[in-house]
Amino acid sequence: MKHIAVIGAGQAGATLVETLRKSGFAGRLTLWGAEDALPYQRPPLSKAYLLGEMTRDRLHLRPQSFYDDHDVELHLGTRIAELDTEAKTLNHAGGTETFDAAILATGSTPHTLPDRCTGGLPGTHVIRTLADIDRLRPQMIPGKRMLVVGGGYIGLEAAAVARKIGLDVTLVELNTRILGRVACAPTADWFRHLHREHGVDIREGVGLDTLLGEDRIEVARLTDGTEIPADIVIAGIGAYPETSLANAAGLTLDNGIAVDAQGRTSAPCIWAAGDCCSFPVGDLRIRLESVPNAIDMAEVVARNLLGAGEDYHPKPWFWSDQYDVKLQIAGLNTGFDNIVVRDGDGRSHWYFQGDTLLAVDAMNAPRDYMVGKRLIEAGRSPDRTAVADPDVPIKSLM
Repeated sequence: MKHIAVIGAGQAGATLVETLRKSGFAGRLTLWGAEDALPYQRPPLSKAYLLGEMTRDRLHLRPQSFYDDHDVELHLGTRIAELDTEAKTLNHAGGTETFDAAILATGSTPHTLPDRCTGGLPGTHVIRTLADIDRLRPQMIPGKRMLVVGGGYIGLEAAAVARKIGLDVTLVELNTRILGRVACAPTADWFRHLHREHGVDIREGVGLDTLLGEDRIEVARLTDGTEIPADIVIAGIGAYPETSLANAAGLTLDNGIAVDAQGRTSAPCIWAAGDCCSFPVGDLRIRLESVPNAIDMAEVVARNLLGAGEDYHPKPWFWSDQYDVKLQIAGLNTGFDNIVVRDGDGRSHWYFQGDTLLAVDAMNAPRDYMVGKRLIEAGRSPDRTAVADPDVPIKSLM
C-alpha cells in the first residue's frame, strides 16, 4: 500500500495518522483538513479557550514538528470536493490525488438556527471550531445579554462560561426539560438548580420564534410570545454527522457513514472513524460523539487497515465542566427503567435496566464514576440497595 489518505483533521484524523505510523505503515500518508489550523482539542473551546485561560497553541494535539518528523503530509485549509471510490481519487481545488485507501474522519457539523428565527441579523453563533470561538469571544463582554437556544451540554457549558464572564444569560429549551435526550430527570434537575443558583434564567417548553432589531440583534421573541432583550445568541441545538462527501461518493449511510465492526464502509477501499460514522454494537447500530470514541475507534481502524482484524468494542465515557462541577458519565443509558441516586462525596445517578447497570452520571464524584465505569466495562452490576446507601463504601460495590 503506497498511499493512505486521511480526510478530516480533527481528533480522529490526528489519531489515525499517528497510529498508522506507530503500527508500521511506511508509505505516503496524507492528512486533509478543511480548517487551516493544526489538529486541535475541541472540548476546551467552549470552556478554557473561550474564557481566555488557554492559548491557541496549547489546543494543538501535536506540534508541526511531530508531523514533519513522522513524514505526515498536512494539507490544511483544503476541502475535499469529490471522492471517487472506483478510480481511488480525491479531488480538491488544487488538483487530484490517487490513493490506495482512504479513511473518512469528517466529524460532525452543528445545527444552525433557521433563517426564519434569525431574521437575517448578525450575532448568532455556534460552538464547534476555533473560528467559531474566535468570532464569539470578542462579543463576550460583561453586562451583555446572551440567549442560549438549547438545553444540552453545549448550551449549558456556554451558559456557565457566559455567567463566569459576567453576561446576563437566558437559556431556552423547546422540550419539556433540559438534557431531555441525554440524561435522566434527576440529572436535569440537578443541573437546572446549579444554573439557577448562578443566575441563569432557564425556560423550558419554550423556544426561539424570531430575532428582532434594526441592524443587530436587540430582542428575541420566544414561541410563547414573550420578548426578551438579547445581544448575542448561541445555538446549542445539536449536531449531525458530516456525510456529504460520503453520500456523493455513494457510500451507505445509516445515522452517519455506515461501517462494519472493523471500520470498513460499503466501498472496499474506504474506511471511517469517529463522529461521522455509525457502527454495530450487538443488535444495535450506534453513533457516538465524544473524544474517547474518536481516539479509540481511530486506533482500531488504523490497525485494521494494516490487517489487524479487530472488532471495535466501545467503552463509552463523556464529561462536561460547568462552573466548579465536573460531570463524568460512563456507559450508555439507552433503555434504562430505574435510577438509583447516591449521595456522598458529590452525587451520582446510576441507570439500571432491571438489575443491570447501564450507565452512571457522577457530579463531583470521581470515585463513584471510576467504580461505575469499571463495573460497566466488566459487565457486572452492583446491588441497587447498596448503591443507594452512602454508608456502603463505594469500593465495596466492586
